[in-house]
Amino acid sequence: MKELALKYGCNPNQKPSRIYMEEGELPIEVLSGKPGYINFLDALNSWQLVKELKEATGLPAAASFKHVSPAGAAVGLPMNDTLKKIYWVEDAPLPLTPIATAYARARGADRMSSYGDFIALSDTCDEATAMLIKREVSDGVIAPDFTPKALEILKEKRKGTYNVIKIDPTYVPNPIERKQCFGVTFEQGRNEIKLNGDELFANIPTDNKNFTDEAKRDLMIALITLKYTQSNSVCYVKDGQAIGIGAGQQSRIHCTRLAGNKADIWWLRQHPKVLNLPFVPNIRRADRDNTIDIYISEDHDDVLADGVWQQFFTEKPEVLTREEKKEWIAKNTNVALGSDAFFPFGDNIERAHKSGVQYVAQAGGSVRDDHVIETCNKYGIAMAFTGIRLFHH
Repeated sequence: MKELALKYGCNPNQKPSRIYMEEGELPIEVLSGKPGYINFLDALNSWQLVKELKEATGLPAAASFKHVSPAGAAVGLPMNDTLKKIYWVEDAPLPLTPIATAYARARGADRMSSYGDFIALSDTCDEATAMLIKREVSDGVIAPDFTPKALEILKEKRKGTYNVIKIDPTYVPNPIERKQCFGVTFEQGRNEIKLNGDELFANIPTDNKNFTDEAKRDLMIALITLKYTQSNSVCYVKDGQAIGIGAGQQSRIHCTRLAGNKADIWWLRQHPKVLNLPFVPNIRRADRDNTIDIYISEDHDDVLADGVWQQFFTEKPEVLTREEKKEWIAKNTNVALGSDAFFPFGDNIERAHKSGVQYVAQAGGSVRDDHVIETCNKYGIAMAFTGIRLFHH
């Protein structure tokens, strides 16, 4: 199949719409549903991300995409009981396989942003993964294959309209890519740089030059994630998964703050007060996620006010105070931070430090590199200058 007609483009008024190959066959097969223009953009970008994560780490990988940027990305490292609880998989219908674990991590890191996502899996989608996907609000999934049972489960989702795309894992795109804007054609070489070698850590200008193997892995995950994130972008990673992604901001410090705030929320969800919130029986998953998000925020009264909390809880929870939040966030450590271009000022490092960042990988090359290095040294942070910019538009 060389082309596939679509209902419309980014918006309903943008017709006609299609995806097609100028040479050869499309590398995808639609097994269920009718994916749209944005679905395919999410699918093809997210597939590249998980494919590269698998190549870099040797571990199964998954990504959760929204509006052509990742809301979450992770590899299939085992989860402790706390993570299983905050990702709502402690009651998983089947034992979690490595690819199911990767998906649970990718989806669970920022559940608010992942609502209605498009999923990418580096490995065959098995029954355990399909059972997790079945109960989430999602637009579709792309993977190199699906077991018969997994495909059966996914075809039943959304009354048979759930989008399931199979991609040829051996497909290699043309090294030259093109796109149009306002009738003008842009052409460039594909960004095929590999982000999985020790050369990423060859230039370490900070006093602390110690990168653990786990830190190197997490920084590679951060950089590969940024490669497929709308720029400007910054990514916080811990224990094999993105915990905060800031995308598409015009100012880098705003990216750092946005991603840092998401990382803080991820960590605060593990606070005992949050873990023990007394939810009413049968609360919808989306309502539970939204309630937690508000409870953690400064707008907690929106769910704790008299006459309101009864909708969500069996008894009124105590407020998670600003002091308690600050104390808990200070306990987060060993976080890795990647940036898709250089940090222009040390204020980015100041913000990153507040969220437990101890390892940084960024391009370097700012006229204020000295200030950034100085700020890292103040906190004992190890930073590598990769010399690689990863803008994605």
